[in-house]
Amino acid sequence: MHPHLHTKDNTECEAVMIALEECHAKGFMWKAAGMCNDAKQALNTCLKAERTKHQSANRNGVVSKKDQIRQKWKEIDENR
Repeated sequence: MHPHLHTKDNTECEAVMIALEECHAKGFMWKAAGMCNDAKQALNTCLKAERTKHQSANRNGVVSKKDQIRQKWKEIDENR
């Protein structure tokens, strides 16, 4: 597996990553015959869910930060 996938952000997918690594360790012919496709699809699904969760959290953080900025500008405008 790619080292950047094994981060604290993807701990929910750790078991799926390990299963795919074990499948890949069985050899090239095993992978070439498509025996790892289910594990790969499960990993893609898990990583997509994790990415969606992080995107949602980031989006909510941006909204609150913009609200804080608007509030500060409002205070600045009131104090002029």
